[in-house]
Amino acid sequence: MNRKNSWVTALILITFAAVGGGGLFGYMNFTQRGALKSDLIIIIPKGSGINFISRLLERKGAISQPILFKLTVLILRLEKVLRAGEFSIPKGSSPRDILSILRSGKMVIRRFVAVEGLYTAEILGQLRRTDGLTGIVTETPKEGELLPETYHYNFGDNRNDLVRRMKVAMKNVSEELWLLREVGLPIKTPLEAIILASIVEKETGLVEERRRVASVFINRLRLGMRLQSDPTVIYGLTNGNRRLRRPLKRKDLKSLNPYNTYLNKGLPPGPIANPGRASIKAVLNPIESTNLYFVADGKGGHAFSTTLSEHNKNVKVLRKLEREKMQTR
Repeated sequence: MNRKNSWVTALILITFAAVGGGGLFGYMNFTQRGALKSDLIIIIPKGSGINFISRLLERKGAISQPILFKLTVLILRLEKVLRAGEFSIPKGSSPRDILSILRSGKMVIRRFVAVEGLYTAEILGQLRRTDGLTGIVTETPKEGELLPETYHYNFGDNRNDLVRRMKVAMKNVSEELWLLREVGLPIKTPLEAIILASIVEKETGLVEERRRVASVFINRLRLGMRLQSDPTVIYGLTNGNRRLRRPLKRKDLKSLNPYNTYLNKGLPPGPIANPGRASIKAVLNPIESTNLYFVADGKGGHAFSTTLSEHNKNVKVLRKLEREKMQTR
């Protein structure tokens, strides 16, 4: 035992002896396995003093002698180094183990998952409902400025800080992938890559399809064809503030707004969702193909084609599958 540990042990022995428990006996109680039968998650609020912390630990069943715990902290002058936050206390932890945990600052790591393809309004709504974060969301990120992925945070972290982290992450990823882009793409800026990636994200949920879907839109851009993407029409109708709780109608495809890619050539003026890294990578490195069309295959994926006649055949197959499903209900 080194001199520092000997000194600490001596102080703890003196503490327990001073309260009449017998120094060695008290020290044994302080260091032996505790009574917790299962792991405990405990939150120490900011500004908590040792009186509050000791009572809280007793109330949660983590310690049985709060006075001795408090006196040990005071004798060792540790009251100012105990951290506020959310801590995980393993079952059977001794009071000494608990004291070490509260001093360490190693708090419980929480996760916030921003799913690929969500509107910015949806991600911000999730943040407002996420437990453990503080503050109201005053940041106003634009559509496509937030990178969907898993973000770790601690209890008490600020919501606006998490929004800023997502914005920085999107900026970094888009710039990184932009440098690795295929030569000769009809995409001029990282923002245009995000715009097209958001369309790909909304068109398919299959990872293996993203580069093929991206190739269809790249081919159309090269030929000056309209993208004719249903998700862009939906965004034009909702502005990303709500979900369209109905199928698109024929009249929707004629709606006059800059996001309607059935009427307007080229990319829409902005992203229609927040695309993930994989979709951005897909539009910057699409597969080589001659495909100009795709339609759902009724099995969770899409059927791709080069000519309009092939596409119309695929559409007929889909309609037949849809009718058969309706008849079996």
